[in-house]
Amino acid sequence: MKATLTAAVVISMAIVAIPANAQWLDHPTPNIPRRSDGKPDLAAPAPRAPDGHPDLSGPWTGRSAVFGMPDEALTEQSKALIREREENYFKDRPAFQCQPAGPETVVGWRRIIQTPSIIAMAYETLTYRLIFMDGRALETNPERTWMGYSVGRWEGDTLVVDSFGFNDRTWLDARGMPHTEALRTTERYHRRNIGQLHVELTVTDPGAFAKPWTVTYDLDFQPDTEMVEGVCEDRSRFIGRLSDAEQGAVPVPPSTLAKYVGVYSGLWVARPRTVQIRLENGTLYANGILGEKVRLIPHSDTSFMGTDGLSFDFDPAGDPAAFMVERHVSGDWRYMRQAQR
Repeated sequence: MKATLTAAVVISMAIVAIPANAQWLDHPTPNIPRRSDGKPDLAAPAPRAPDGHPDLSGPWTGRSAVFGMPDEALTEQSKALIREREENYFKDRPAFQCQPAGPETVVGWRRIIQTPSIIAMAYETLTYRLIFMDGRALETNPERTWMGYSVGRWEGDTLVVDSFGFNDRTWLDARGMPHTEALRTTERYHRRNIGQLHVELTVTDPGAFAKPWTVTYDLDFQPDTEMVEGVCEDRSRFIGRLSDAEQGAVPVPPSTLAKYVGVYSGLWVARPRTVQIRLENGTLYANGILGEKVRLIPHSDTSFMGTDGLSFDFDPAGDPAAFMVERHVSGDWRYMRQAQR
């Protein structure tokens, strides 16, 4: 029980940093196409700025992003750092310590403010990023900062952003992907339509990775609303380690584990969430809040500790696979299992 309680504090910090979707319900977005029912037509063509380039302005949300690099792409030092951060339930994550997230800001809310000479990204965490569009070259040795130094240019309808000058105190994703001060990134933003902004991110850092790598993700436009601030509350002082949970593991028959396999649906912090439980080589896994693969460590036939700091309890009475509960100090979330097809 101690391991479950102390590890869960990590998740409570994440909830503070990511508020529910508060809205200004009487603030319709002007100058966007709408359907016959009055709702925004998110599939309509992307708008254009006065200079003819796609207009990226407005509030956007980024879905959870965990890059999940294969081991062969990481240096030995990077592998060790990731293991250390997982062991500590990610308590050193900058966002958990009320520090700027740096290049990890692919998730969460942001407002893009676009002008011909500069593009600003204002984040719900009250941090910001500037992308200089005035033709300047990328500095060869800029001051190392949390958000780095960025210059952009248009290649047709795609915004290309080159960045350098990050300090090494930030992470690349919420699961602890490290980088060094040699980090360079190139982002390619392409607005497919009103509702979706596709981003391709290429990362180069010889100190952390064996070779450059590329991932893609999408940002979703949020019409008729506005982001609200999500100010961090520092809750970094806690105890608990993943190895503690592993030491408390007990054997559970594979036939019992197999009962829990399935898809469960419910709400997490007032947002829809689907959890898929899989059994692989005698071990249960769930998809985490960030989309990552979470190993479930059995502490009894019905209670499991996740490697993400959450505990998972299946119904100890009645049908043990009827529902599942995620538990942490900020509350419990209950999920009903979907009917098998």
